[in-house]
Amino acid sequence: MLTEGINLTNFKKVYKYSKVSKILTKILKENNEIIKSLTKNYKYSFKKKDIKKFKKNLNFRIIGMGGSSLGAQAIFNFLKHKIKKKFDFVDNLTPDYIKNKNKNFTNLIISKSGNTIETIINSNLIIKKGDKNIFITEDKNNYLYLFAEKLKADIIHHNNYIGGRYSVLSEVGMLPAELMGLNPNNFKRYNNLIKNKKFTKALISNVGSILYFSRKKKFNSVIINYDEKSDSLLKWYQQLVAESLGKKNKGILPIISNMPKDNHSLMQLYLDGFNNNFFTFFYVNEKNSNKIKNNLILSTHKYLKNKNISEIIFAQKKASENVFKKKNIPFRSFEIKKRNETILGELFTFFILETILLGKCLRLNPYDQPAVELIKKETKKILI
Repeated sequence: MLTEGINLTNFKKVYKYSKVSKILTKILKENNEIIKSLTKNYKYSFKKKDIKKFKKNLNFRIIGMGGSSLGAQAIFNFLKHKIKKKFDFVDNLTPDYIKNKNKNFTNLIISKSGNTIETIINSNLIIKKGDKNIFITEDKNNYLYLFAEKLKADIIHHNNYIGGRYSVLSEVGMLPAELMGLNPNNFKRYNNLIKNKKFTKALISNVGSILYFSRKKKFNSVIINYDEKSDSLLKWYQQLVAESLGKKNKGILPIISNMPKDNHSLMQLYLDGFNNNFFTFFYVNEKNSNKIKNNLILSTHKYLKNKNISEIIFAQKKASENVFKKKNIPFRSFEIKKRNETILGELFTFFILETILLGKCLRLNPYDQPAVELIKKETKKILI
């Protein structure tokens, strides 16, 4: 068990590296804005009174790329049952978003640098007269800051020490959460978690195992996802791992595989193909899932009677884990007991700390993304 709401079954073999524990202790003592953002003591660059005027609005759009959008998207989709408002996410150059011309939105335009080209283009095409606009960007004369001033929009300062993929528990994720009607304080679990020996032990154990796999040339981290509402969460995790660790000819490739659909396409490869993968099973207990119609079940399949979809999916997950065990395929398993801000905050905290710890153990800087900047510069050269 990781916490009261999360059952975590660790990788079968525990590979201990004494330096992992020492590096974790060092990370937790750093004067680090990312670590601070995980705590309730973090000071947001907005106050509740600043956004009070937007709270009655029902239609929101978040315009941003990567971590500027994925964190809020993960929160919305995971906790949709608690949210009474509509949120759309514009996170690619997609012409389909240029519609609803007669409906007014509150737009949240998010970019740390303020110069993200896709966000600039989408803002240009989507924002219309009558919309209300909030810009979250660094406090300097970047494009979006100047554009916000031209529109006389509200500007929230993006902490310039927190990159997009790490920003979910800063203003970037918590301001949207506030507008969704959620309580940001409920996500902040850091102080409780680092005092929990089970949590820190699991963190160290998982990092030790992943380091071992990496040294054995197992670089593919396949996430076997049994919860459709967690897809955005796992895409957030995918970016976090790929962008933080993919440097200096090192890295982990996170691959999201959605079940049970992929049982009928990719599972054959996972079970019987090449041997350079390790796996994470991810399941959420869905209490209100649809029940099977007993009167339409034939006698040959009477074992399906009185079952609901969640029970069937859980059985498929357990069956897959049993087969993985028999074939000695390395995996860990997350079972989420319920959906709320607290449990989602615990997952955010675990994955952020795990990624930073992996980066430090691999002697990488987990906070930058230098190669991506090359594409941005080359794109600008071509357009000029």
